[in-house]
Amino acid sequence: MNKVLIADDNAQITKVLRDYATKEGWGCYIAYDGEEALRVFREFSKEISIVFLDVMMPKKDGFSVCKAIRASSQVPVIMITARGEDADKILGLDIGADDYIVKPFSAAEVMARARAILRRMPQQEEISSRKLTVGNLMIDIDNYMVTIDGQEVSLTKREKELLWLLASNSKKVFSRDNLLDSLWGYDYFGDSRTVDSHIKRLRAKLDAFEHPGWAVKTIWGVGYRFEITETP
Repeated sequence: MNKVLIADDNAQITKVLRDYATKEGWGCYIAYDGEEALRVFREFSKEISIVFLDVMMPKKDGFSVCKAIRASSQVPVIMITARGEDADKILGLDIGADDYIVKPFSAAEVMARARAILRRMPQQEEISSRKLTVGNLMIDIDNYMVTIDGQEVSLTKREKELLWLLASNSKKVFSRDNLLDSLWGYDYFGDSRTVDSHIKRLRAKLDAFEHPGWAVKTIWGVGYRFEITETP
């Protein structure tokens, strides 16, 4: 059974989300401030399938909680907040959130996005060792680690998934819609500019290292491809 941690200092919001999660057959943990959210997560991390995380909470804000969760876990995190500025959304995604929903929101939409994220998570029996080496690039997607020349590259969870998808299908050109469907799912309420933004940030981080044997290429009018430019 899926279990969700709902962290929000507004009791009405936690009740609505808990009611919807219960209708899905999910178990719920509730926290009303950031410190409590981290305590509950650390105690029950092996049971929690996804986290609904408010940004503006007492004691510790949602950004800090998300960073702390990401230090030890890749559990999906959906940030739910009244702060709708692009800078806040980008910060949330950059520190490892899987999605970002602005209040007021539809609880049904939150659950739809949660279902979409969980559908893309590999089931335990499907997990096997998945490592890829191309020239000086190594991707260990099971442990969400990317290195170039042995140095770890600081990428978000989504950027690592994007790089893995492209690099493990190096002969395929992915359209923006392909990437949206593969990484965000059909229930994603966004547009293709999301892909472009992630590609731009991914390239900037990769380009901080020398990588003459491979590159993430734009195929104009089509999409993106991982190109191997010399034999590894």
